[in-house]
Amino acid sequence: MISINIKSRTSFLKIVSFSMVLFFLLSSCEKEAVQTLPEREWTLVWSDDFNGAAGASPDNTKWSFDIGTGNNGWGNAELQYYTSRSSNVQLDGTGKLVITARSESFSGAGFTSARIKTKDLYAQAYGRFEARIKTPSGPGVWPAFWMLGSNIDATPWPQCGEIDIMEQRGQQPSITYGSVHGPGYSGGNAKTKAYGLTNGRFDTDYHIYAIEWGEGYIDYFVDDFLYQRITPEDVTGQWVYDHPFFIILNVAVGGNFVGFPTSGTPFPQSMYVDYVKVFKQK
Repeated sequence: MISINIKSRTSFLKIVSFSMVLFFLLSSCEKEAVQTLPEREWTLVWSDDFNGAAGASPDNTKWSFDIGTGNNGWGNAELQYYTSRSSNVQLDGTGKLVITARSESFSGAGFTSARIKTKDLYAQAYGRFEARIKTPSGPGVWPAFWMLGSNIDATPWPQCGEIDIMEQRGQQPSITYGSVHGPGYSGGNAKTKAYGLTNGRFDTDYHIYAIEWGEGYIDYFVDDFLYQRITPEDVTGQWVYDHPFFIILNVAVGGNFVGFPTSGTPFPQSMYVDYVKVFKQK
C-alpha cells in the first residue's frame, strides 16, 4: 500500500500484466533462488488477538483510525471514504477483526471502508511482524497489511520508508505482493515481488503474512515460506529501514494499483484478521 503522502502504482501494472501462469512459474523458481533462512529465535513483544464483543471497535490503546478520502493526502486515485463506523470496522465476537468495504454514497465518495494504524501507539525497528488474514476479492478491491516509518510527520514519504508486508489485487486472488518504498525507488519504482499460490486462493482461507527485518535485510514470508529477501544492494536509492515503523491494516477500493471495480465486483467485501503479532529477536 502506498504511503500517506504521494501514491502512484502505475508501473505495477507492468508487473501484473503478465499472465497468472507466469506468476506461478516465477513463484516456483523463487523457491530455488531465495537464500536459506538462518535460524532465528523470537520473543513476542506486542500483539492483538481481537478478542471482544461483536460490533466493538478495535482496542483504542493499540489502534487509531485514518478518516477521509484521498484528498487527505494518501492518494492513489482510490475511491473509498475511510470511516470508524462499525459497519466498516468491528470485532466479530469470535476473535477476528473485520474491515468491510461497502458500495454506498458517503461524504461525496461512492464507497466506504476503514484503515487502522498503530501510529503514536506502537512502533518498532527490526523484528518479526506477522498477521493471519483472510483477504477479500473482486476487481478493484485492494487489501493491505503494511508499515510506515514512525518519523513520517518530520520526514515525509518516501524518505520515511514504507514496508508492504501484504497487498493484493482483488481480481487476482491467488497472488500477493511484498514491497518496499524509499527515496529513489518509490511508487511505481518500488522494489517488489509477487508470490502466487498454485493450488488455492487467498480469499478462501486464512494465510500468515510476515516479514523478518533486521539490520541490512527484510525477509518476506507467506505461511512461513521465504519468498523474497531485500537488502541494501537490491534497492536503487537510500536504505531507510533502520528506525521504528508502525503498522497499518486497510481495504481500499479502486486506485492505480487495482483499477476500478466492475459491475461484477460483489459488495460488501471484508478482510478478516485473526491476529497481528510483533516479535523481537532473542
